[in-house]
Amino acid sequence: MMDFDAIIIGAGQAGPSLAGRLTTAGMKVALIERKFIGGTCVNAGCMPTKTLVASARAAHVARNAAAFGVNVDQPVGIDMAKVKSRADTVIGNARGNLEAWLGKMADLTLVRGTARFDGPNAVAVGGKRLSAPRIFINVGGRPVIPRLPGIDEVAHLTSTSILELDSVPRHLVIVGGSYIGLEFAQMYRRFGAEVTIVERNPRLISREDEDISDAIADILGREGIGIRTGADCIAFSRHSEGIAVSVDCTAGPPEIIGSHVLVAVGRRPNTDDLGLEAVGVETDERGYIKVNDRLETTASGIWAMGDCNGWGGFTHTAYNDFEIVAANLLDNGDRKVSARVAAYALYIDPPLGRAGMSEREARASGRPLLVSKRPMARVGRAVEKGETQGFMKAIADAETKQILGAAILGIEGDEAIHGIVDTMSSGSPYTVLQWAVPIHPTVSELIPTLLGDLKPA
Repeated sequence: MMDFDAIIIGAGQAGPSLAGRLTTAGMKVALIERKFIGGTCVNAGCMPTKTLVASARAAHVARNAAAFGVNVDQPVGIDMAKVKSRADTVIGNARGNLEAWLGKMADLTLVRGTARFDGPNAVAVGGKRLSAPRIFINVGGRPVIPRLPGIDEVAHLTSTSILELDSVPRHLVIVGGSYIGLEFAQMYRRFGAEVTIVERNPRLISREDEDISDAIADILGREGIGIRTGADCIAFSRHSEGIAVSVDCTAGPPEIIGSHVLVAVGRRPNTDDLGLEAVGVETDERGYIKVNDRLETTASGIWAMGDCNGWGGFTHTAYNDFEIVAANLLDNGDRKVSARVAAYALYIDPPLGRAGMSEREARASGRPLLVSKRPMARVGRAVEKGETQGFMKAIADAETKQILGAAILGIEGDEAIHGIVDTMSSGSPYTVLQWAVPIHPTVSELIPTLLGDLKPA
C-alpha cells in the first residue's frame, strides 16, 4: 500500500493543473495515467486538429490568392506526410512540456497504468495499491463506434486514428454531421480529397439553430463537399473501389463509394473500467459520472472533472472544473459549475463562436425575448479580407436586459464571441456592452450595433 494525500486518475487538462495546486499546498499526490500525458486535447483533439486546420487553410488561401492580386506560379500541392509531421511535432512539444513540468513538482508521484477502484479510498494500478482520502477522476472520453450494419466488416477511422494518415484519401466519407465531422470534412476537402458527409438527422449540427445549420451547409457546399442528410439506414460493405456506404435519404444515390470512412458520431466517457460501483460512484445511462454543483460525486471524498462528468466536454470546461475544485478545496471558495456560461466554437472556416442559449432554447424558456441578427457582409474587417460568409445573432431577455445567448458565424467569430461571454459572465446587462467603444477595424466593432438593434421577437 502506498499512501497519499490525494490521487488523481487521468492526466488530461484538469489533472496536471490540480496536481500543481495540491503539491504547492503541501500535499503528497499520485497522478495516474495509462497512456499519454495531456489527454485528448494535446494528443488527439484540439492541438493536432487545429494544426491540421491551419495547414488546410494555408492551402485554401494559396488557391484563392489570385483574387487578392497575388500570383501563384504553380498549382498548390499537399505534402500530407509533412502536414502530419507538423502536427506530430506540436503534439510532442506540448506533451513534453507537460511531462517536464510534472517532473519538477515536489511530492508528485507519476504512476503509469490503468487505475481501478479497490475499496474505499483505494485504487489499484498494476500490482500497486494506492490510498488517499481525496480522489479526483479525470479520465476523459473516446470516440463512439455505433452498431451499424457492416461496421465491423470494413476498415474505418475515428477522430483519433485519422490523425495517423500520411496521405490524402481519394474520397473520404464522414458519418456524422456535427462538430468533429465538419472540421475534418472541410480540412480534407482543402487537402484535395473528395468528401461526403452522411448525417442521420435532417440537418447538420442539429443542436444549433436552423439558420446556423443552413449557413454552415452553404459554406461547406460552396467548397464542393457533398452533404447527405436524413440518412436513416446507414450500412457498410466492402467494395472493389473501397467501402460502400448505404444511405436511405430522400434525395441522391442510395450508395456512396469511398476510399476511407470516418465515423464521427460522438464520444463516450472512459468510465466503464474504473470499478465505480465498488465505491458508490453513480453514473447516468450514458456512463457520465453524476456530480453536484461542486463536482463532488455520490461517494464522499471523490470528485470528477472534465469530459467524464458530462458538464461540457471541452478543454476549457475541463480546466474550469479544475479551477472550481481547487478554489473550493484550497481557497475556501464556493464556486459552482452551474454558474459557468456555456461557450464553445466550431473550427470550420469561417468559425462559429457560441455563447449561452440558442434562439430555440431561449424561446422554449418562455421568456420575453429581444433578438438581433446582422450579416457578416456588414463587417468592414470581413469585407476587407474578402470573407463575408455568415452572420451575427444575439438574444436577450426583454425584461432583465441580460444576454441569453449569441452566435457569431464568420471570420474571427471564435475570438469576437468573448466580449459577449465576458458580459454574460459578469452579469451585466447588454446595454453595458452596447455602449463600449471597440477598435476599428475589427469583427468585434459590430457587436454594439448588433445589441443596439435588439427588438422584440
